[in-house]
Amino acid sequence: MKKRQLLFIRDVIIYTFTAFGGPQAHIAVLLREFVERRRYITEQELIELNALAQLLPGPASTQTLVGIAWKVGGLRLAIITFLIWILPSATVMCLAAISYKMFAGHAKFTEVLRFVQPVAVGIVAYATYTFAHKFLKSRTSASLAIGSLIVTLILQNAYAFPILILLGGIVSSALETPGEESELRVKLFANVNPNKVTYFIGVLLFFAALGAIVKQTSAISLPIRLFENFYRNGILVFGGGQVLVPLMYTEFVQAKHYLSNSEFLSGFALQQVLPGPTFSFSSFLGGMTMGNKGHGIVGQIIGSLVAVIGLNMPGLILILFIVPFWDDLKKITRIRNSLSGINAVAVGFMATALILLTKPFGLNWLAYLIMAGTFLLLNYTKIKAPVVIIIGIALGLIF
Repeated sequence: MKKRQLLFIRDVIIYTFTAFGGPQAHIAVLLREFVERRRYITEQELIELNALAQLLPGPASTQTLVGIAWKVGGLRLAIITFLIWILPSATVMCLAAISYKMFAGHAKFTEVLRFVQPVAVGIVAYATYTFAHKFLKSRTSASLAIGSLIVTLILQNAYAFPILILLGGIVSSALETPGEESELRVKLFANVNPNKVTYFIGVLLFFAALGAIVKQTSAISLPIRLFENFYRNGILVFGGGQVLVPLMYTEFVQAKHYLSNSEFLSGFALQQVLPGPTFSFSSFLGGMTMGNKGHGIVGQIIGSLVAVIGLNMPGLILILFIVPFWDDLKKITRIRNSLSGINAVAVGFMATALILLTKPFGLNWLAYLIMAGTFLLLNYTKIKAPVVIIIGIALGLIF
């Protein structure tokens, strides 16, 4: 058994450094390497773990991989797997945040970004289109998406997100669920240890409340405020990294002005080139926030750590708590049906981010042309986002 776990760790390391292309590509690699080749789990188990990750808030790819590790070797292997998966890309993004200011004043760096930033917005446009095509299948879901778009454009307030997500889930669950499940719910929760449930909920709420309590209490509270910001968003991000971008942009750029539009897009473009989880983008955001507030290199490292831990902790806690009794939980259609409304609202968030991201382009027709070209390449060819980013960098170096 120990040999099998060591082999699993080796495979996770290889996967971490070769997992390009986002959640969809990640699942394909997991199917090929962890199911068909190594047989750590069955194909059905992988499909169900991925479905569970889509149902829960947090990073879908990370939760799926951690769920596989839990099935192979329990809690310890799951934690080790999480650290192997998140640390390399998060470290690179932290270093990028630290070194950003050193390069930002160089004329050539600015010229490169002139091409890279529209490419990054084109990637967001493609993600928005993909999500809309996948999830807006009914009049209700389309209405929820349009409603969330209008509300977030008007309010541009980070606290609008949890309210809209909650409403979206309630609406879709109420409209799409038949009323015959009370007996099943009673049976399920009768088999769950009440003390474990209490502990689980308490951990989530404790960390959610921590940032709010000390939010404005001292001059050194920025790291704690950042933890609250990222932890709150970690609870709200349904659908993985594609939804992370609009949430982070609205809060950190539009509402709180922690980063500029250029800084945000530069970090997002870099993350797209790296293998690993999209949530490692949080490392760049935390590091840049602390740097822009004058906290120095040590402060930037702290900001990156706080961001990565805060954003990933809710999803990690949820997947480790729920996997043991997922076989019963997945039978409750009211829980599954709430996801369609949540995803519809997320499409609205993504459309809002797309509109806000294009505003700085003004009348720059070249930026719009590059953005459209990026969208067309991703949508109509097999070229992946990292390749398109590298093309953007090459254009900046040449022209």
